[in-house]
Amino acid sequence: QVQLVESGGGLVQPGGSLRVSCAASGSIFSVYFMGWYRQAPGKQRDLVAGITSSGTTNYADSVKGRFTISRDNAKNTVYLQMNSLKPEDTAVYYCNAGIKAAGSPASDYWGQGTQVTVSS
Repeated sequence: QVQLVESGGGLVQPGGSLRVSCAASGSIFSVYFMGWYRQAPGKQRDLVAGITSSGTTNYADSVKGRFTISRDNAKNTVYLQMNSLKPEDTAVYYCNAGIKAAGSPASDYWGQGTQVTVSS
């Protein structure tokens, strides 16, 4: 019923920029926390950035000053603007959201992931 659909990943050169988006759809009553996680091959999935429904943000130390998370509550969409990208940012990026949908308790939802590759 609830889906998170990501878009915007791709290949970018070191120092470049990329923006990924994630839109939640379905019979949604409320969207609480929204965040982006990433997982590189052979590594665990880690939080990159998160944002509450009131706009409070938090970032992993490795991306502070380079990445910016934002959200459009009217569109149930979260964005991650990534600047000054480094090869070590290469990973599959996953969208995550806490959502209260019709007929369901508040639950945690994940997107399918979008590949971001930083390489020359």
